[in-house]
Amino acid sequence: RICAETPDNQFLPATGRLDVYRKPACTSFERGAVRVDDGVREGDAISPFYDSMVAKLIVHGRTRAEALARLDAALAQTRIVGLSTNVQFLRHVVASPSFAQANLDTALIPREAGVLFHQDKVGLNLAVAAAVAQTLLAERASEGKDPFSRRDGWRPHGLTVRRFDFEYQGEALQASLTYLHDGALQLALGEASGLLAFDALPAENGTLMDLRFMGQRQTVQTWQREEVVHVFCDLGATTIIEIDALAHAGEAAHDVGRLTAPMPGKVVSFSVKAGDVVKKGQPLAVMEAMKMEHTIAAPADGTVAELLYAPGDQVAEGAELLKIATAG
Repeated sequence: RICAETPDNQFLPATGRLDVYRKPACTSFERGAVRVDDGVREGDAISPFYDSMVAKLIVHGRTRAEALARLDAALAQTRIVGLSTNVQFLRHVVASPSFAQANLDTALIPREAGVLFHQDKVGLNLAVAAAVAQTLLAERASEGKDPFSRRDGWRPHGLTVRRFDFEYQGEALQASLTYLHDGALQLALGEASGLLAFDALPAENGTLMDLRFMGQRQTVQTWQREEVVHVFCDLGATTIIEIDALAHAGEAAHDVGRLTAPMPGKVVSFSVKAGDVVKKGQPLAVMEAMKMEHTIAAPADGTVAELLYAPGDQVAEGAELLKIATAG
């Protein structure tokens, strides 16, 4: 079952639009080595009012090993952008010792938790290289005959060094790209540095490239939505935020005391009122979405300043539910 959910966050259901929905070569609603049964198309929305399932993926093989390999390859070719899904989690399940050896029971997930959750098979270096390469390919595509349309860093003497700002898995970082005189590109990320090379490949949508960096060579496909770059390859999938510094000029460094709805849904109840002193982790509110109730907890010690909704109200994803004044 391919579902709109976030396994690394206790399988919290996800909602949103299927901006990109690409399936492996498959049959639908009939027997086949790889079969996908679904009722959605690219551009459809997954709402909070129905089940979170996007599709069923079914594979057949002559042996369990062949079926597992076929299943992993089909999951690797399933590419969804617009909302969180369990596709990568399913790849981790398929590769886990318990599932591979058919040691199946209801304790499989907690038993294999170490290899199922918070896994990043793509890695920081490849994610940064893919984001930089995508940017450069987009710039090349916009070049015209006017030499001033070029952004390749050419200058008659010296080297051009270009800075990129990213956020990856909650951590801010910087990368620098040096345009060498022989046309090569040197990408540095902290103490890691290497030549970056890439070639564009034909693609109906997104950016498809043959990417080489730091001893890795991967066929990578990317899609960018605002500042978020979605990276897919045989190793797995990840996201990285390419920060536009000018777009964020003047913004506050952080936003303190806001508690927002993790998805569209209905406010069921509040367990606090304005003026209450709360501790980090204390339950504050309950929301209902996709047939499930979700508890909103305090991120830090503080005092409830204001409740912004009432029980029974429908709220949008990201809506601020209440304000907390913190000691900091």
